[in-house]
Amino acid sequence: MKRREFLKLSIVTATFLTTTSSLKANTKTPHIVIIGGGFAGATAAKYLKLWGGSSVNVTIIEEDNNYISPILSNLIINNVKNLQDLTFSYDVLKNSYKVNIINKKAVAFDTDNKVITLNDNSKINYDKLILAPGIDFKYSNSYDIKKVPHAWIAGEQTTILKNQIESLQDGDTFIMSIPKSPYRCPPGPYERACVVAHYLKYRKNLNVNIIVLDENSDVIVEKNTFKNRFNQYGIDYRPNSKVTNVDSSSLTITYEQNGNSYQISGEVLNVIPNQKAAKAIFDAKVNSQDFAPVDLKSYESTIKKDIYIIGDSHQSTQPKAGHIANNEAKICADAILRDLSNLKPYAFPKTNSACYSPVSDTEASWLTAVYKYDSANNKMVLSSSIYPSSGAPSSKNFNDMFYWAGNLFADTFK
Repeated sequence: MKRREFLKLSIVTATFLTTTSSLKANTKTPHIVIIGGGFAGATAAKYLKLWGGSSVNVTIIEEDNNYISPILSNLIINNVKNLQDLTFSYDVLKNSYKVNIINKKAVAFDTDNKVITLNDNSKINYDKLILAPGIDFKYSNSYDIKKVPHAWIAGEQTTILKNQIESLQDGDTFIMSIPKSPYRCPPGPYERACVVAHYLKYRKNLNVNIIVLDENSDVIVEKNTFKNRFNQYGIDYRPNSKVTNVDSSSLTITYEQNGNSYQISGEVLNVIPNQKAAKAIFDAKVNSQDFAPVDLKSYESTIKKDIYIIGDSHQSTQPKAGHIANNEAKICADAILRDLSNLKPYAFPKTNSACYSPVSDTEASWLTAVYKYDSANNKMVLSSSIYPSSGAPSSKNFNDMFYWAGNLFADTFK
């Protein structure tokens, strides 16, 4: 794919919009409640109001006052970015798009009566419910994540990991683990390993042993790019390595590899656990396994009508990442507005997954793919007309990365 074509696809809107004039007459304005204010939830809220206007009421229930982007958060480790750069408020959604923002936590769901209970025991009714709560973790055992951070949800965890890495000395050992796919941001752990290794080796001039335990059988994305950098930076990469126990007191990891059990210790451990849908998905009882099944034309739950699941918590062949969550949110918003007009969802939705991955503080690679809906199997499959494309690490890609991220941030929160 040519770069120009890629940039055109970097922010993809839904193929058809539902206009306010087509909405069916209602005795009351439909209330659409969204759980979660990340890339999926915030985008859905914005486009429901952008396309639906005053014909719909939209409320986001989000415990945090601001959203901290996991995208670019690995660059906090090497001082290219800081948390403030990646922190976004909901003021524009509230003031410009008239989205209601409730900074509380949903703790119970009565999906038969369409009532949500919040953590102050107040209740809120909905006509349509969008669940966009992100991910949760499947820890190998109970341990102190302030001593062994995952830093896979940006914020306090990112700061903890950053400070630990700053404390490393010559001859120390840094160990990180990569979860079994699927997990949030497929290239992210490999990217982090490169960023950490480059920072320690070339910016701090330290000889630190860097060990990567990957539960997958091999690098699952941009294999050549990351393996080349692993070799260049001297990273000890160990595939088929499943973390089975973490001791946060002794900073020791037990892991299984090819049927054998091993123990390894280091001065800094960055264990990224296996992942599942966030708690709200289980509380609403719209899941059958770790992730919630949906109709991919609309992202409506296949278990419960009028509930939609977008972003990291739904079950799909699409990668779990912010850019594609933004795409999913637009398709979902369009489908909901169509449904309120007694129209069927668009039959052939497409989504674009795109990301840049820094491998140092001056170079980044990129990867993009377009998915289309396969009606026979209710799956999103790679488009035959626009193939997956990638770009090798370069300084130009590093600079373009900030335009890509800036467009995504603006399309979601501005």
